[in-house]
Amino acid sequence: MSKLSIDELAVFAKKKGFVFPSTEIYGGMAGFFEYGPLGVELKNNIKASWWKTFVQSREDVFGLDGSLISSAKIWEASGHLASFSDMLVQCVKCGKSHRADSLVEDTLKINVDGIKADALNKLIADNNIKCPECKSDLKPVESFNLMFPVQIGAEKTKDSTAYLRGETAQLIFAAFRNIVDSSRVKLPFGIAQVGKAFRNEISPRNFLFRTREFEQMELEFFIKPDDRKCLLLEKKHLDLAFFFYSAEDQEKKKEHSQTKISDMLKKKKLDEWHAYWLAESYLWFTGLGMKEENLRVREHTKTELSHYSSATFDIDYNFPFGWKEIYGNANRGQFDLAQHMKHSGKSLEIFDEDEKGRIVPRVIEPSFGVDRAFMSFLYDAYNDDTERGNIVLKLHPKLAPIKL
Repeated sequence: MSKLSIDELAVFAKKKGFVFPSTEIYGGMAGFFEYGPLGVELKNNIKASWWKTFVQSREDVFGLDGSLISSAKIWEASGHLASFSDMLVQCVKCGKSHRADSLVEDTLKINVDGIKADALNKLIADNNIKCPECKSDLKPVESFNLMFPVQIGAEKTKDSTAYLRGETAQLIFAAFRNIVDSSRVKLPFGIAQVGKAFRNEISPRNFLFRTREFEQMELEFFIKPDDRKCLLLEKKHLDLAFFFYSAEDQEKKKEHSQTKISDMLKKKKLDEWHAYWLAESYLWFTGLGMKEENLRVREHTKTELSHYSSATFDIDYNFPFGWKEIYGNANRGQFDLAQHMKHSGKSLEIFDEDEKGRIVPRVIEPSFGVDRAFMSFLYDAYNDDTERGNIVLKLHPKLAPIKL
């Protein structure tokens, strides 16, 4: 891994025309960036490779480009308006707000994913954690919703508040009926989307890693509820080896260790469809030159699992600020389609030829962060050629912003 710090990477990216702070002539805004001449080419190449691999080269995945602004009803059904939030802590003196879990992690050097407000308050009190800005006391932890509201039209009514999408996935679920009816699909199949999402982050940080406007490459793969046998799973998937950080090892404070997809299946960590998409996603990263020693698969612990997920596995990259997620793979079950059926009153069932009846599919979701992938590829490629006095980016030819 490059010895470059996150701040040094940001300086390099700006100097070479990869990434700039947004509207910098007006002082900029935290959590917003613009991609320059080289950056936009690299970013577009990442997205093009993903789209070709997971959509265009397959017959079982269909594309979508959903709206950035959508009805509050979608986000009420998905649970975002009620529970899409982070824990906020505010200084009693200077008023500066901080993301509580990040503040505790940075101070105590521990992982507090999924921890509740009461436990965070106790950690802050027991360890006498103060405001990083002015060293004063902190108010009790409170919940802060991350959705961006938008006023639609001139009249303010109960239906005029919409939201910038907090993720691309919900637009896929809302469009499910139209895609099924127009494309004559058969299970199993997927719907993919690349596009912007927005989250009103409390503390944007670490350059492109945590921003308020970001881009996702997401795929929702729909399967029969009782289908656990994946006919696409091949030897290359089963034999795939990588660093794995299990939930048990995290709880016991152990380090990650080497494992294979076949081992995870034997231990019933995941089903075959989940394993297939995890392997395909990992192979996409390494196929574009990402170093395996900088990657690991991490299993979510029970306390941090999202409300919709029965099992989630991240692919982490070894950044200078620690192992952090660049990809997530969740078994979402039937939660999303069932919720949208309940709230909309519309059927999102699909006719199953084998069962001769209508069913609600379950979902496996591979979700990639474009900006985090961009930063990972940039870190991985960065090479300080001291002999020639040059910085060389050893990017895969498919990603290189300039091609000869």
